[in-house]
Formats: sequence, structure tokens, C-alpha cells
Amino acid sequence: MSDHSRRQWLTAAGTLAAAAALSSPARAEGAAGVDDFVHTVKGARVFDLSFVWTEQSPVLGLNPPYAFALNRTHKMTHEFFGQAPGSQLSWASDIMYFSGQHGSPTIDAIGHIGRNLRLHGGVDALAATSTPGGIGADLGIEAFPADLLVNRVVFLDVARHVAGGRPDPLPGDFEIKGEHLEATMRAQGVEVRRGDSLLIRTGFGQYFTQRDKYLGAQSPGPGPDGARWIIAKGVRLAGDDTATFERRPAAYGKELFSVHMMLLADSGIYIVETANLEPLSDARVYVAVLVMTPLKIQGATGSPLRTIVLAP
Repeated sequence: MSDHSRRQWLTAAGTLAAAAALSSPARAEGAAGVDDFVHTVKGARVFDLSFVWTEQSPVLGLNPPYAFALNRTHKMTHEFFGQAPGSQLSWASDIMYFSGQHGSPTIDAIGHIGRNLRLHGGVDALAATSTPGGIGADLGIEAFPADLLVNRVVFLDVARHVAGGRPDPLPGDFEIKGEHLEATMRAQGVEVRRGDSLLIRTGFGQYFTQRDKYLGAQSPGPGPDGARWIIAKGVRLAGDDTATFERRPAAYGKELFSVHMMLLADSGIYIVETANLEPLSDARVYVAVLVMTPLKIQGATGSPLRTIVLAP
């Protein structure tokens, strides 16, 4: 596909949220354009960034565990409803308990992290969480911007760049700095633009099914210098393939979770964790469209995601 065609595709896919307006009776003359749009989007390669979640999947001890069970089985409901004459009805339903901050992948709401008891915009953290209704002041996940549901995304495969083209994960103690992000961006021939979403591969997604390795004492990720690069680029959402996004242990001097504070509390940049970035790495897809739809839960500090990338 030529660069011109690629730009046309990204423009079309980037307007996905506005497609409904084209189908109104007043715009009937645009029906052919709608069909072209649907054809373009349906012709995209689809990359699923989600892992399959089970009770054995890794959850940091700081967070509530994941639990799943069927509270009604087909056998149970058939025995109750299926005995009526002419009725063969049955169904199953489940109970699920999910830590909002850590799924596969997951997103942190802006109000998830504070600095000195202040949330983004100077909001009093104690006042914002003083009721059982979750985070107030429009900092919960229900305030996720509609224009970020579908957005241009740049994928920086830092792990592959550092490893000289091999898919090897970064070492557990590796801190991703601005120079690593800049060098990877230039090597891939892409540009991170203001307003973009950004995904950073450490390679640790390869360890997702190895709980002890994935949640070990160390994992790679951006440090404060990398966070400054992200902020300076004007990124609105940043994510990676580890459980904490930033390098763990996340301690820099006397400060804990500096990167979370810098992105969430100081800059209002959403953080995505535990994304499966291996498919993008294998396909060498570096610029595409990210479709991200957090659950709209009032006052929630985060949400599990089913996230996809659309590429030409």
C-alpha cells in the first residue's frame, strides 16, 4: 500500500465515530460514501491486544484478585424451566469480580493516582473520594474522552530495537528513557504527534502466562526521563505490556510511582497496562488506529479493556 493510500485509510478509520451521521435521511446521497467507508474499515487488519484472563492470570498483590464462577448452569436452569410442556429453555450466567486497575489490558482513570493528596487539575483527593460513589470531579473512568475511543496510535517496539531486531524482552531492571523512545521512533521511521496514543513494547508480554516471572521483583518500563519525553510529545494516552507500566520497583530516590504521578496527576495522560503487544511486534505495525472502549462505570478508578488495533 502506498503512503498516500495509507494516509487515506487512516483518515477514514480515524473518523469511525462520525460514521453514524452519514447514514441519516438528509445525507442519503452519501450512501455510496458510507459503503466505501465500511469497505475500507472492514478491509483493515485487526490486532487484538487482549490476553485471555483466567484465575491464574497475574494480578499484583496491591489489587483485589480476579474471580469467576457460574452461578447458574444450563443444567440448573433446564431442570427448572425446561420441564414445562413444549419448553426446552436453558441458560447460564456468571459472577465475575475484577480488579479495575489490572486486567488484560486495563486502563487507569486520571483520578487513580494523586500527588500530595491532589489529583489532576489540583482537585482535593480526599474530597474527591469522600463518598462511596468513587472518584468525583470528572476524574473517574466514565469521563474517558469520546475522541480517544478511536485514535491514531504509534507503537514503539523498544524491546526489539534494543535487541537489534530480535523479539527478546528487555531485562527486568531496564529503565526506558527518552533517548530509547526517540531512537526507536527514528529507527521505525514514524512520528509521535500531539494528541496521539502511544504503545511501548518491553517484551514482557511474553511472560504473561508465567505468573512468577511476570510479577517478579523487577520488570522494565519507562522511568521519569521517559515520562518527560512522553509528556513533551503531547501524548494523551500511553501504555505498555507490563503490570505497572513504569519500571518496577517503581522507586526513584524517595519517590514511589513517579511516572504514574507525572502522567496521571500532573499531566492528565491515561495509562494502559498489560496490553498484548506481541501481535503488533510480529507484524511490524507501527502506526495505526487504536480502538479503546473502557467500561462506563461512575467513579471507577480504571477499567478492564477489550482493545483492538486496525491497520491497513
